[in-house]
Amino acid sequence: MTKLLERAFEAARSLPPSMQDEMARVIIAMTGEETPAVQLTPEEEASLEESLAQAERGEFATDDQIRAIWAKHGL
Repeated sequence: MTKLLERAFEAARSLPPSMQDEMARVIIAMTGEETPAVQLTPEEEASLEESLAQAERGEFATDDQIRAIWAKHGL
C-alpha cells in the first residue's frame, strides 16, 4: 500500500460511518469488484423487475400523475 493511500485511510477513520461506507463503495467500484452498492430485499427486487418490465412495455406515468405526486410531497 502506498503512503498516500495509508494517509487516506487514516483520515477516513475519523469520518462518520456513513461517509466511510460511501468511500468504501467507491474504492470497491474502482477495483472492478461486482459487489452491489445496495442489497435489495426480495420484495424490492420483485418491484424493480416489475418496474423494468413496465418500462420495456412503454408503460410510464402520465404528466398528471407526476404532478399529483409532486403536489402530494409539496414540490
